[in-house]
Amino acid sequence: VAVGDAVPWQVVDHYENPRNVGSLDRKAKNVGTGLVGAPACGDVMKLQVEVDENGKIIDARFKTFGCGSAIASSSLATEWVKGKTVDEALKIKNTDIAKELCLPPVKLHCSMLAEDAIKAALADYKLKQDPNKEESEKKA
Repeated sequence: VAVGDAVPWQVVDHYENPRNVGSLDRKAKNVGTGLVGAPACGDVMKLQVEVDENGKIIDARFKTFGCGSAIASSSLATEWVKGKTVDEALKIKNTDIAKELCLPPVKLHCSMLAEDAIKAALADYKLKQDPNKEESEKKA
C-alpha cells in the first residue's frame, strides 16, 4: 500500500486488534498445528485448532511473524474456523480471505498462507486421530 492509499478498515482492525493470538497445547491429541512460511517475503504463520469429540473446531490460535496483511489474514482465519467442522474449515479459500480483507494483489500471498496454515493444522489434527494411517499408506 502506497502512502496516501486508502487502507480497508478490516485489515487495520484485524492488525491493530488481532483475535485469538497465542498458542494451544501442541501435544494434545485434539489440537492440530500448522506452521507455514513464504520465503519470498519472510512471513511465517503458525495456526492451531482445537477440535471437540464431534469434529467441531472449538478454538483457534495463531502467531504470525510478518506484515499487517499476514497478521490480519491469520486473525480472520482463526475467527472463521471456529464453530466449523473440520470439513467445513477445509473449504475456506484464500480468495475469500482476500476478498473480506480487500487485500491488494501484491498481498494475496498473505491470504494464501492463511489457507495453507488452516490445511496444515487440520492435516496435523487428522494425523493425530489416526497415526497408523500414514504408516499403512507408506507400506502400500
